[in-house]
Amino acid sequence: MSETRKIGRHTIDISNVDKVFYPKAGITKGNVINYYRKIGKTMLPYLKERPLIMHRFPDGIAEEGFYQKEKPDYFPRWFGETTVNLAKGGSQTLVVVNDISSLVYLANQGVLEFHSWLSRKDKASYPERLLFDLDPPKKSKDGFSLVKFAAYRLRDLLYEKKLQPFVMSTGSHGLHIVVPIIRHHGFDTVREYMKKIAEQLSEKYSEKITVEARKNKRRGRLFLDYMRNAYGQTSIVPYSLRALPGAPVAVPLDWDELPSLSDPQKYTIKNIFKRLARKNDPWKDLFKKSKKLNM
Repeated sequence: MSETRKIGRHTIDISNVDKVFYPKAGITKGNVINYYRKIGKTMLPYLKERPLIMHRFPDGIAEEGFYQKEKPDYFPRWFGETTVNLAKGGSQTLVVVNDISSLVYLANQGVLEFHSWLSRKDKASYPERLLFDLDPPKKSKDGFSLVKFAAYRLRDLLYEKKLQPFVMSTGSHGLHIVVPIIRHHGFDTVREYMKKIAEQLSEKYSEKITVEARKNKRRGRLFLDYMRNAYGQTSIVPYSLRALPGAPVAVPLDWDELPSLSDPQKYTIKNIFKRLARKNDPWKDLFKKSKKLNM
């Protein structure tokens, strides 16, 4: 069964709204579409003008999903796009979401997770933010406490460097620490800068934090991952759903919320709007806080 909806300036054919996308929680495709329509105004500032990778689950999370990079030919002509050069040569046309119509269209295509580049399409080789990915070590009894410990130590070090770090619960297992920067340096330069920060922290707290990429060398320590800061790499977009039971959401936080947070999947499709009704988006001024890196 399908229906037609007018979303903004565009008319979109919506299909199979009763198909169950999150079986244990009973969340349907229609619920997902309505979520993205409702969250759109809050989410769009983190999507606009940025190349996007789509994580699609056309039959819900009970079936294996797939990542889609290139914009399909059948997408409507009005849909945003950008053509990027590939590291190994050639080019590829990626989607860009600039309005709620596009967000709803992708939700109808079974896109549950939205992963964006760390740069904008007009200067794709120059990141607009740094990203540290903090996930708990596997087989750790108190892994998320270690994540929070590392997040605060990293925050303090970034403050020392006159930068403005922001924190987000990924809706998966850990946290992202994001730093908005002026687009002056390329990805290779930025990643080397971040490597030095990560190494400085891991040397100071060597029993708890490591930059060792090989899992068998970490010995229960938290891996301070800075490697995503590369051309073409992506990160989960704030307020994106995750393809995990319960439909958790990636949620920006204030730093003073972190001590009481015990579960990075606390916020879900079912409670996120209660949060937003009582609290403004903690990242709403993110890109007004961009700083130049002192290399």
